Amino acid sequence: MILRDLLRILGSHRRDGRNLTRQEAYRAFELIFQGGQSEIQIGAFLIALRWKGVSVEEITAFAQAARDLARLPCRDMPDLVCVCPPHDGLDTHPPLEVAAGLIAAAAGARVLVLTDRCVPPKRGLTAASVLEGLGLGMTWDPSEAEDWVAKTRFAVVSCSGMLPAMMGLRRVRGEIGVRTPLATVEKLIAPPGAALVVGAQAGPVLGVAMEVVQALGHPRAVVLQGPQGGVIPSVRRRTRGIELTSSHQVPLSVEPSDFGLACESEPDLPIFGPPEEGYGTGDDPELVQTCGRITQAVLAGEHGPARNASLLGAALILKAGDKAHTLADGVAAATAALDSGEARSILERLRSLA
Repeated sequence: MILRDLLRILGSHRRDGRNLTRQEAYRAFELIFQGGQSEIQIGAFLIALRWKGVSVEEITAFAQAARDLARLPCRDMPDLVCVCPPHDGLDTHPPLEVAAGLIAAAAGARVLVLTDRCVPPKRGLTAASVLEGLGLGMTWDPSEAEDWVAKTRFAVVSCSGMLPAMMGLRRVRGEIGVRTPLATVEKLIAPPGAALVVGAQAGPVLGVAMEVVQALGHPRAVVLQGPQGGVIPSVRRRTRGIELTSSHQVPLSVEPSDFGLACESEPDLPIFGPPEEGYGTGDDPELVQTCGRITQAVLAGEHGPARNASLLGAALILKAGDKAHTLADGVAAATAALDSGEARSILERLRSLA
């Protein structure tokens, strides 16, 4: 069976198509990742999926195919939490998952952030941008990522480094210009034994995302609808999510005022003007440097929306990793870890390894 055959199964109209079986869906993404399919066929297949709507079984099979072809770090590492933000990044808020991850690591978690740089269609700012602004870089080598987590309790790894075929799909994604199931799959290229903190876009996808995470066998997870689909909660309003613990899904609500962390505004980015055609905010060196400065300020103890949002994000990581029984416990542990200077020390240890 080739990709063209699978495209026919999806049909040209809602009435003459059907969902793919798990085996068909697995084979489809296996074909895409193994190469040999034309960009036109891949683009048509992804758009057909978006038009049809993707089932839990399909996304689960897509993600499993990606995992089976990827080099996954930290497979057998206990207490690992993988942080899975949108890989096409943010363009109105600074990505604070590096700050939150360093704080959670300082509080005792093992944190692996899964990301990439300038991924279409948005090509926004990601954890890779933050590290670049800090004068560091993510690693493209899964073995190196595992070494960094073992030595410092924190690492940022490229999804394309784990599965190089993802890089080969960037042109297709850029030409399509809208999100496709690839945007979900790449966030889930994680070791199955890890706890997850996953960002989900606004709308009715929250439950679907958690169903997929559970079907992939993760023991613990948080799926969160943060600003712009990120993993960091809002500091202005309630953020919705779902928590998975011991095979049970529980609604999660993050209300910043409950922890004394509410702010009148979100941690925003300065606007330097619209990006040039074909580029995104992730290509803007001024914004990259700004992201680095914001994260550095958080780690240095500067108060404000970025600090508060980072503490909430760290609390979620600690709760997902079973290092905190409640979000309040997580906020308290994160605050103590940040104020102790240990999060900044972990960053300096990363510098010595990079």
